[in-house]
Amino acid sequence: MSVQDYAVNISQEVLDDLRDRLARTRWPDEVCDAGWEYGTNLTYLKQLVQYWLHDFDWRAQEWAINQFSHHRAEIDGFGIHFIHERGAGPNPMPLLLLHGWPSSFLQMRKIIPLLADPAAHGGDPADSFDVVAASLPGYGFSDRPATPGMSVGRMADLFSALMTGALGYRRYAARGSDLGAGVLSQLALIHAESLIGIHMGGTNPWIGDDIPDDLTQAEREFVANAQRWSAEEMAYAMEHATRPQTLAYGLNDSPAGLAAWIIEKFRRWSDCDGDVEKVFTRDDLLANLTIYWATETINSSIRLYYESAHNPGAWGRAEVPTAMVMPPNDMFPTPRAWAERSARIDRWTELPRGGHFPEWEVPGPLAEDIRAFFRPLR
Repeated sequence: MSVQDYAVNISQEVLDDLRDRLARTRWPDEVCDAGWEYGTNLTYLKQLVQYWLHDFDWRAQEWAINQFSHHRAEIDGFGIHFIHERGAGPNPMPLLLLHGWPSSFLQMRKIIPLLADPAAHGGDPADSFDVVAASLPGYGFSDRPATPGMSVGRMADLFSALMTGALGYRRYAARGSDLGAGVLSQLALIHAESLIGIHMGGTNPWIGDDIPDDLTQAEREFVANAQRWSAEEMAYAMEHATRPQTLAYGLNDSPAGLAAWIIEKFRRWSDCDGDVEKVFTRDDLLANLTIYWATETINSSIRLYYESAHNPGAWGRAEVPTAMVMPPNDMFPTPRAWAERSARIDRWTELPRGGHFPEWEVPGPLAEDIRAFFRPLR
């Protein structure tokens, strides 16, 4: 295992090609007054693409991103990119942060300073963390898997090796959402001895076919919501999990197509009341998109759905200390009783606002919940 310093630097050739493709976008038609009912709205996407083409400054974003301490680790021949911000406190706790799809390590950009240096943001320095915000394999500046099998279980092995081997932490805390929470669930089952605790959140719409008979009223409502949501919203995930390669040709070739596929999810899954820029700036959205485009990781990122569907990993009830945070506008509400069927829950918090990307949407309240959960575990 080796760890090297790293700096984000997208070549000018790639940026020039991006602008050329944006300028030559061949737009589809749209029925009158479609809004977002049929998918990504044409008028909005045209405005976003024009901003991407003429006003978005990647170099300014790149400079800001590089203010963090970036590294890459080689683990079993596979390269993992991560930010490693040392905590400003008397005894920082190591904390692994994992994103999901369709975001990137940028999801953690606002919350990293709050966790690494709480005293600078009105908190207690005793709550500081050594923050490791990693890019999942196949995402961003981590390597793209070239062979089958890079499921959430395999990722758990890599991140365990990163934290305990490459970085030398005997035990560590972890926080994740979406597919990142899937990796944490595997860590808790496979590498529990190294975990201080895990902090997760968000709804998992995969309820399976074996539904218990003794559901509470809240659980029955949850199952109905999950089934409805799956019927209306899960087509993207089924395509990811069954034929990702077919989808990748268009998304990897057209930046406008890539934007349409990803932005619709940010709008649909965030607490934005239908206006995605109420929560995310255009620069936020386009920095994330530019990383997907420049690294050509849309195929490898969506392929994780396929790999995890074909190799779901370990099963069982994890017994490491676990906190769950439920934002009110993350797909649909999940009751505590349902979560406790598959995981030990030591702390349960329902946030007053926020959606599927809480590190990005409500970093302050989320950071405080993370601090509060791990405080007695130090």
